[in-house]
Amino acid sequence: MKSLEEKTLSTQPIFKGKVVSLQVDEVELPNGKKAKREIIKHPGAVAIIAITEENKLVLVEQYRKALERTIVEIPAGKLEKGEAPAECAKRELEEETGYECQTLELVNSFYTSPGFADEIVHVYLAKGLTKKANAAELDEDEFVNLLEWSLEEALQAIEEKQIYDAKTVFAVQYLQLQEGLK
Repeated sequence: MKSLEEKTLSTQPIFKGKVVSLQVDEVELPNGKKAKREIIKHPGAVAIIAITEENKLVLVEQYRKALERTIVEIPAGKLEKGEAPAECAKRELEEETGYECQTLELVNSFYTSPGFADEIVHVYLAKGLTKKANAAELDEDEFVNLLEWSLEEALQAIEEKQIYDAKTVFAVQYLQLQEGLK
């Protein structure tokens, strides 16, 4: 079997922002030809499937400028430099929802768009939720509405395109699969 690796010949940084950076790499293809690859670098993120004692999925409604619309998502956030994903998940759960959890279990990790970005999302299942009296606050540029929906309500929201992002669709389908295995 032949190698499919693309060897990087040069990297040209284009933009470095607070969340992502963009670079253009010149690569040598397996057949010896050259090509350019536009790559977004991202520090990684976490997403949390948080389940209440009433078996409701904790969600946040948030305006997403890139989509020019509001969507409903599971709580999520970017990893800070040197931060462990599980610690980030606990922090983001508290910041976005006011909840802390007794148990936190890694469900899976996946790359969101490997054709042009290196972002990896670590998805955790959080149970044993309790509302904190003095919960951490949202980032100053972050505004959310807190929702708690049944699995059926979340499935309906996917049909109605209120839930429209991959991590949240994954979370709802994961819960549906777990329900089916009982």
